[in-house]
Amino acid sequence: MGKKSEERPAKRGGLKGLITAAAVALTVAAVIKELRTPASERTWHGKVASVVPYEFRPPTLERARERLWDPHADHVLGPRVFGVGWTVNAGKVVAMARSRLGV
Repeated sequence: MGKKSEERPAKRGGLKGLITAAAVALTVAAVIKELRTPASERTWHGKVASVVPYEFRPPTLERARERLWDPHADHVLGPRVFGVGWTVNAGKVVAMARSRLGV
């Protein structure tokens, strides 16, 4: 009678945990890459593992517009405004949708 049903313990890790671990590892790798570069040559932006972009410079409005809303760009995915990985160029997505719809 008043017995609670047995609850399953929450799974640890899973896809969310894997993605988080990968993001942390890539961030650490990017910081290490910059710190191993002579101080006078550090740019705090580039690629880690020759594929994943990183951007640790302070964000600017110009860079945000370029990466988040550039309907004339050649790409839908581009480097983040700040951090490691990619972001969606919403301007390009809207331009592509308008083109397909003939608007």
